[in-house]
Amino acid sequence: MRTVFVCQACGHQTPKWQGQCFDCGSRNSLVEEPTRPVGAEGSSQAHGLFVGDSFDAQLYADVDMANTTRLGSGHGEFDRVLGGGIVPGATVLLGGEPGIGKSTLLLQVAGRFATSVGPVLYATGEESAHQVKDRGQRLGVTDAPLYLLAETCLDRILEEVDRIKPSLLIVDSIQTVFSTKLQSAPGSLGQIRQAANLLLFAAKKRNLPTFLIGHVTKDGSLAGPKVLEHVVDTVLYFEGERHHSHRVVRAIKNRFGAVSELGVFEMTDSGLTEVQNPSRVFLSDRAAGVPGSTVFCSIEGARPILVEIQALVTNGVYGSVRRMTSGVEQQRLSLLLAVMEKRAGLTLSGEDVFVNVAGGLAIHEPALDLALVTAVASGFKNRKVHPETVVFGEIGLGGEVRGVSRAGLRIKEAAQLGFKRCVLPDINLIEGPSGCELVGVSNLEEALGALIE
Repeated sequence: MRTVFVCQACGHQTPKWQGQCFDCGSRNSLVEEPTRPVGAEGSSQAHGLFVGDSFDAQLYADVDMANTTRLGSGHGEFDRVLGGGIVPGATVLLGGEPGIGKSTLLLQVAGRFATSVGPVLYATGEESAHQVKDRGQRLGVTDAPLYLLAETCLDRILEEVDRIKPSLLIVDSIQTVFSTKLQSAPGSLGQIRQAANLLLFAAKKRNLPTFLIGHVTKDGSLAGPKVLEHVVDTVLYFEGERHHSHRVVRAIKNRFGAVSELGVFEMTDSGLTEVQNPSRVFLSDRAAGVPGSTVFCSIEGARPILVEIQALVTNGVYGSVRRMTSGVEQQRLSLLLAVMEKRAGLTLSGEDVFVNVAGGLAIHEPALDLALVTAVASGFKNRKVHPETVVFGEIGLGGEVRGVSRAGLRIKEAAQLGFKRCVLPDINLIEGPSGCELVGVSNLEEALGALIE
C-alpha cells in the first residue's frame, strides 16, 4: 500500500518526510499515513459516500419535512444556542479547553433527552462506563434509556447504532475514535477526517442527531483538520475561565440558526445550571463608583447582556509599556489608545494599560469601543463614571462615534435593570423608556465630557 506524509496542521501531503512543512511552516508535523484505498471498480461506493437509500433526485416540492421538527435537549440555554432545539440528522461539534465541562454538559443533555424523547447512545473513548456513570450519579441522571459504550473503534460504534437505533448519538471525543479502513493512529489528520465523514453520513442516512466532542489546541482553536468544521452542521465553543463558575456556550457556525448565539451556564456541585438573567450575574459583584469601571450592553445573538468593563492605567516603569487584555482583542485596544492620544489629547504612550471584562466573557463586537475608551480615560484621570450609566458605540479613526445595531434592545435591557442614563451614538437616538435619560454623542471628546465626572 502506498503511503504519504501528511502535515497534521494544514493537511499538506508530500511523498517524503521532511522536518518542516513547506505549506504552513510548522515543524515536525508530518506523519506517515496510507492513502485511502479505492474500490474494485474505482467507484465512490466503496467509501460509503452515499447518505440516502436512493440515488434519484427529488423535486423540491416533494421533499418530506415531517421528520424535521426540532427536539428539546432539556436545557433551555443549550437549545437557544442551537437555534431552538436539536435538528434531526444534524451533526454538532462541541469544542473547549480541557476540564471546562464539555462531557458534563452533554451527559446532562443525554440524560434529559433520553427521558423525554428516546434512547441515547453515549460512546466514550476516554472513560470507562463506570466512570461515566459515577459522574452521572453526581449530576442526577436517572434510569433513562441511556446506553454507555466505552469504545474507540468507529465500526463498532456504528454497529451499536444499528442495533440500538438511538434517537441521539454522542461521541466523546472525535480525536479518540478510529476507522479500520485507515492504518494511521487515532487522532491523526486522516483518522479524524475519516471518522467525521462516516459519522456525518450515518447521521444523514438515519436522520440521527449526532454530537461530537472535540479537543482544542494551545491557541484555543479546534484540533484536527479545518475540514472538520466545514463538514459538521454546527460548531459550538465552550468558553469560560477555570477559576470562574460561569460557562458560556457560543455558536460559531450554525446551518439551522443564528451564529454568535450565546448560552450562559453556572458550574455547581450538581453540574451545569442555566443562568436565566446573565446581566444580573455579570454585574452582581460590581463595585459602583470606582474609577476605570464602565457598564456596556453587548448583543450576543438575539440577547442583550450587560457587562462591566474594567481598566487600570499606571505609569510604565519597566522600560517598555505593557498592554494586557482579558476578554477584549489586544489589537483593538492598541488602536483605540492611538485614537485617544491623537483625537482626545490623552497622553497614554508611556502608560501601562490593563483591560478586563468582568466575569470571563469574551466580547468581539465594535460597539464595545466607547465603553472601552471611557473605562481607560476614567482610570487614567482617576475620575469615576456615574454608576447608573450604560455606554455603547463604535469609534472611528477620526474620533467620531458611529452608530451600532439594535440600539433599542440595548436601551430596553439597561432600563429594565434600573440604569438611569444611557450614552450612545447620536444616530441611534430614539424615544427611550421613562426613567432612562438618553444622551447622544457624535465624537470622542463630547463622549468623554458627558461621561467622566
